Amino acid sequence: MNKLRAFAIYLAFILCCASSASAQMTRLNVGYSAVSADQLPAWVAKDSGIFTKNGLEVQLIFFTGGTTAILALVSGDVPITQVSGPGLVSSSLAGSDSVFVASGITSLNYVLMGRQGVKTTEQLKGGTLAISRFGSATDSIARFALRNVGLTPGKDVTLVQVGSGPERLNALVAGKVTAAVINPPSSFIAEKRGLAVLADVAKMGLVFQHTGAATTRKYIREHQDTVRRYVKSHVEAVHKMWTDKEATIRALSKSMPGVEREFLDKSYENVMSETLFSKKQYPSLEGLKTVLDEIAERDPRAKSAKPEQFTDSSFIRELDQSGYIDSLYKKK
Repeated sequence: MNKLRAFAIYLAFILCCASSASAQMTRLNVGYSAVSADQLPAWVAKDSGIFTKNGLEVQLIFFTGGTTAILALVSGDVPITQVSGPGLVSSSLAGSDSVFVASGITSLNYVLMGRQGVKTTEQLKGGTLAISRFGSATDSIARFALRNVGLTPGKDVTLVQVGSGPERLNALVAGKVTAAVINPPSSFIAEKRGLAVLADVAKMGLVFQHTGAATTRKYIREHQDTVRRYVKSHVEAVHKMWTDKEATIRALSKSMPGVEREFLDKSYENVMSETLFSKKQYPSLEGLKTVLDEIAERDPRAKSAKPEQFTDSSFIRELDQSGYIDSLYKKK
């Protein structure tokens, strides 16, 4: 009887601890702005239980394109989002206090692909090029690529808003657009269907602050510990991506249902380099300078802006200087 009573007391203690731990969880809506491997840190942190381990109960919310994601951040619909450099910089220049707190992906793995029968960039003249939204990363990427091949955006080629990567791929396959800006796995699927790569942006040598973790300075002031735990989760997710391919593929497949394993594997291999997903995850000042240079062509406010205006690297620096990030990669 004494043993039974002792067990009951122990069970009550365990339940009490579990209840207390649950009560301490911070609920957090987090946005993401595309359906591609660029979004892996949040997907992996959610699927692998990293957010939960760090006391965050995260609900991931999809917004089509960086423009929509940054509007949700500024309006307070989500306090943290994964968004690309052009959207965040344009928003900040317009008066928001949004900043990157972790770099995410800092180069471009996009290609311009033509519909059936379109094999050269010369055939783009007079045609249409699909992007997600105006002001998004795909908008900037399209303009970079077109200028690089000697075409003028808006004059030689019309940019059209189509939506997410899979939606742009569908428009391309159906022949509704002349070409599209897409990245893995959509680009791999298109290649398998016989469509041609017209321009490979990755080979143009651009350093670009692409999709990173962003919040606002106001939210940092009011919820510093939540942001600290989020950035820690983000860094741990990137470590998971580097060291556990199967866990990463699992997260990718859940967020991109129906995509064949072949394309998931290729998408993983495509993004896992220090050039794209760095281990330290400092927001890229050089990449933000690239973004500013491009935006300055249509917004004069970008000409006097400094890359540092758009970042808060204090949380990454704290993790780095403490030795925590290095310690992750020393574990066996």
